[in-house]
Amino acid sequence: MEFISERVSIEQGEGRLSVVICARPAKGRQALLIAWVLAWIVCGALILIERSKVPEGDPLRQYLLAFLAFWLYFMVQTGRAALWRLKGFEVWRVKDGRLTIKNSTFGLGRATEYFAENIKALGLLKLDRTAWKWQWNESLWVIGGERLGFEHLGRKVVFGKNLSEEEARKLVPLLKHALRFERKG
Repeated sequence: MEFISERVSIEQGEGRLSVVICARPAKGRQALLIAWVLAWIVCGALILIERSKVPEGDPLRQYLLAFLAFWLYFMVQTGRAALWRLKGFEVWRVKDGRLTIKNSTFGLGRATEYFAENIKALGLLKLDRTAWKWQWNESLWVIGGERLGFEHLGRKVVFGKNLSEEEARKLVPLLKHALRFERKG
């Protein structure tokens, strides 16, 4: 096993390539994310307590209920991102003529397979760093930040969550070589 960085490991063998990308951010960012999730939980609990104090027929109860529905939606999204950042891995495997990509949290996740013959235009994504979408994808509380992509049967597939430019540039030739080898085999 070799390491491209402290977060990205590669294992190559005869007829296979395996890449594991750890989703953990730096310690300071981890602490910030945990603090954010805890603060979000406390805010929701306080709103729920205040809603229970409002008398029955008061329109404020309905407003607070709608507020709590939005709060719950964002709590689920932020909670999933926190679990991903703290215990998540992205795993790629090229073997038996297939590229398998799996997003794994606590070892659980669904693997998606792509036949090597159908993969076209594999490479780095063109990112506009001034765009709002790029800023959102790079934020700590969402699962995103893909750097690589390809076309499979007319559909665009993106992967390589939270890779740096350097890590992505090192992985593309390895992945292309492994896929070329699988197409010949």
